[in-house]
Amino acid sequence: MKRILFLAAVALLVGVPVLLMVLSSPVTLQVDPPVRVIGAETPVQVRVESPHGVRRFTAALEQNAARYPLHESSEPATRFWFVFKEEPARTISFSAGKKRAQALRDGKARLIIEAQANDLRGQTATLAIDVEINTKPPRLVVDGAQHYINQGGAELVTFTVSGYWTEAGVRVGPHAFRSFPLPGKSQDERFALFAFPWDVPAETVPHVFARNPAGAEARAHFWHKVFPKRYRVRELELSDAFLELVVNQIDPTGAGDLLARFLKINGEMRRANSQALADLRLKTEERVLWSGPFLQLGDSKVEAQFADTRTYLYKGKAVDRQTHLGFDLAVTQHVAVAAANHGKVVFGGELGIYGNCVVVDHGYGLQSMYAHLSEIAVKPGEAVKKGQALGKSGSTGLAGGDHLHFSMQVDGVQVTPLEWWDEHWIKDRILSKLGGG
Repeated sequence: MKRILFLAAVALLVGVPVLLMVLSSPVTLQVDPPVRVIGAETPVQVRVESPHGVRRFTAALEQNAARYPLHESSEPATRFWFVFKEEPARTISFSAGKKRAQALRDGKARLIIEAQANDLRGQTATLAIDVEINTKPPRLVVDGAQHYINQGGAELVTFTVSGYWTEAGVRVGPHAFRSFPLPGKSQDERFALFAFPWDVPAETVPHVFARNPAGAEARAHFWHKVFPKRYRVRELELSDAFLELVVNQIDPTGAGDLLARFLKINGEMRRANSQALADLRLKTEERVLWSGPFLQLGDSKVEAQFADTRTYLYKGKAVDRQTHLGFDLAVTQHVAVAAANHGKVVFGGELGIYGNCVVVDHGYGLQSMYAHLSEIAVKPGEAVKKGQALGKSGSTGLAGGDHLHFSMQVDGVQVTPLEWWDEHWIKDRILSKLGGG
């Protein structure tokens, strides 16, 4: 019996530590977002996954055999009681760069990150990333072209950026528009296709910007002339028959006062749908997919124009006010709707007030939208040709009759399609600056 107890005690003394060693887990490290260039003070975020916590975390830069500490943190060791811990992944943030290590020089370096698990084994994970130290601030040289801009329209500017930068583009009031490398040129020779939104005051001065994560930013202005536009103001009377039709179609499971439901659709849902459309800019391709002028729906009658301001009346009283960002084009019921230009379908389905709609990407943030369709004939990811049938016109969504709602957007901001229907404007304002006309 004593021998059995002795062997059991030995097994316990040996087995428990072995079991704890087996239950110990390694640490996983990931720099997110990735860091490839470090300037004067570049923020770094490291995602650390360790179910039992982190006993020690360090970060340093190595350059020319010298090591420059950036960050260090530690927690009390839990070598035996870690099995009772279950910690979620966390993010550790710190700054790297010249301000933290004055001896750093511009050139190659290595970011070294280490983390030790807080369990019995205490395994250490190391992440080494090759980086470039660049403390030069961003600098800009903008083209000398004349930029004539329609309020509610689009324009293109070219520029060269140097120094340490990670983001560059054009700002117009509160809106920022991305830039892309000029076709066939280096990453530093860029262009930005941007919108001058219909609701931004005409006296707003657009500018090119380049910035880096440390907060350093360069700005440059360019010659421009903005042509203010007057947009139509219209009144639309809401009938009970119309409310019954559209509200129950868009919100079939809803209940309560029809007018209140309509106002919520026309306000909250409109804003949510507009944001969903704007977010599609992230699905653009970095190349020109289109060719020549965009097509207007053939033989169509214009029933509503871009940026019409609509005051909605119910029983003679104003109850809402919204802006219509597109053209309403009508022919006959269920007429074939053709792609305005070559591109790639990035959305095809139901979208609130727009009903059944298709969005086609034409590259570099330029996209067209076809709404209120009765049928959709294409799928997301499908390449389409100019003139190819996308579906048929209809009255789905917030539509009082069969028509096509056609709109265009530049990097998520809606613009008038009139310019893109104009071959001369395209050649003069866009292609000439891209080297294609």
